[in-house]
Amino acid sequence: MNVTFLTGEYPPMQGGIADYTANLVHHIQHQQISSSILISRRWQEYDTDTLSLVYPVLSNWGWRLWWQVSKFLQKHPSDILHIQYQAGAYELKGGINWLPFYLKQWSNCPKIITTFHDLRIPYLFPKAGFLRWRAILALARYSDAVITTNHEDMTTLQQYDLATHMHQIPLGNNIKVNPPSDYDRQAWRTKLGFSPKTFVLAYFGFLNESKGGKELINVLNQLIKRGIDAHLLMIGGKFGDSDPTNIAYATQIESLIEKYNLSHHITFTGYADLSHVSAYLLSADAALLPYHDGVSFRRTTLIAMLKHGLPIISTKPTMPLPQIIPNKTMLLATAYDIRTLTESVMLLIHDDTLRKKLSIESKLLGETFNWDMISQKTADLYRKQAY
Repeated sequence: MNVTFLTGEYPPMQGGIADYTANLVHHIQHQQISSSILISRRWQEYDTDTLSLVYPVLSNWGWRLWWQVSKFLQKHPSDILHIQYQAGAYELKGGINWLPFYLKQWSNCPKIITTFHDLRIPYLFPKAGFLRWRAILALARYSDAVITTNHEDMTTLQQYDLATHMHQIPLGNNIKVNPPSDYDRQAWRTKLGFSPKTFVLAYFGFLNESKGGKELINVLNQLIKRGIDAHLLMIGGKFGDSDPTNIAYATQIESLIEKYNLSHHITFTGYADLSHVSAYLLSADAALLPYHDGVSFRRTTLIAMLKHGLPIISTKPTMPLPQIIPNKTMLLATAYDIRTLTESVMLLIHDDTLRKKLSIESKLLGETFNWDMISQKTADLYRKQAY
């Protein structure tokens, strides 16, 4: 079986979609499935082993995309076209949203499966209004099958008479627990400038408005005001390769850090290889994830933190999630609420027993995001659609 992945990101580009696609490609090869990656010319060749796999032939993500994808599929027939959808990865343009409708106008169209990594609406054009949401629904309706990665998105799309071809398959962990072979936690923390008493809060992933970057800084400021030896460890690049709005938001965060004079209490690791990311996660005492839209398993960075056993402080989900039990699985505060977020951190600082219990629960929950299971479910869906 041949599968073409259409994606806005692929390594070495930075981003969760890039890592997810690379992991899925790697794991489904054990299911006797061959893959190719269709991507824009922004992708840079970096590994001769992938030259026959990756095709950076698309000029951009506008309406010309339709003709270029059609031309590619005629030259490289596939059983499945698997679209990895996140609006930011396609520069918020709407060409990708109506691609399935266009492709179905010709007879040799492969089966089209779309994975919605989130339901963020595209920009389209000024004053597009309700047409932006209709673009999301068009992508879902004209795909032969839809994959959602979390309960919230599945519930939202099911309201639009789409349940017959929807499937929920979770995201996987992109960061293995695999620090450098000479990793020593105390030595690593010392190298980063932490004392044995420093309480290190980790944040992993790019900064953007929805992830609560300003709340991170405000909570840290409150902790320092209370005399807590706290430090914020910002793991990874500040912004990814796809969404330009992240760059502007990172500038706002830097201004806030300067305003509160917190530069000595924050470490930005910058982009790091996977083993170093693992070491950074293992060196932290807890994770602070003040998402504006609530904790969700659409965040692969959350999954990585769970896998590494970090006690999690986040915000209440938009709808109840059966895997999350407040004060047992993780601590949940109200979104935007600096006071309750700060009090949650203080609770962990002063309660070693709770911190250890949450660490154990994180590891248990992290084990459920298993790539072997994900690749098996995805391959089963391919076969169901193709045959």
